[in-house]
Amino acid sequence: MMIDVTNSGREHNGIASSVKSARRIRAQNSRDFMKELLRTTDPVRLSWLLALLADAGIEGIVLDTHTSILEGSIGAIPRRLMVADEDHAAACRLLRDAGEELGA
Repeated sequence: MMIDVTNSGREHNGIASSVKSARRIRAQNSRDFMKELLRTTDPVRLSWLLALLADAGIEGIVLDTHTSILEGSIGAIPRRLMVADEDHAAACRLLRDAGEELGA
């Protein structure tokens, strides 16, 4: 039995490039609508802050996680905690009320 593999995977190449394009567009758009709350190299602090925000109904996103991991986890590259533009003021108040110092 012979299997023709000449077209194997070509239909997936188009899908993969579409997904990459969609991710790129979403990332570009999210930069326009996200604001930074703070930067830290402490993953435990980030976890606590994300839980605090989530408890208040505010979605937080951590950026630079993979970059921080790639550098060997020596703490040279801080991770950024971001929230949607419309949630920024409420998130700042929440974190200040919790005793957090905001860097941005």
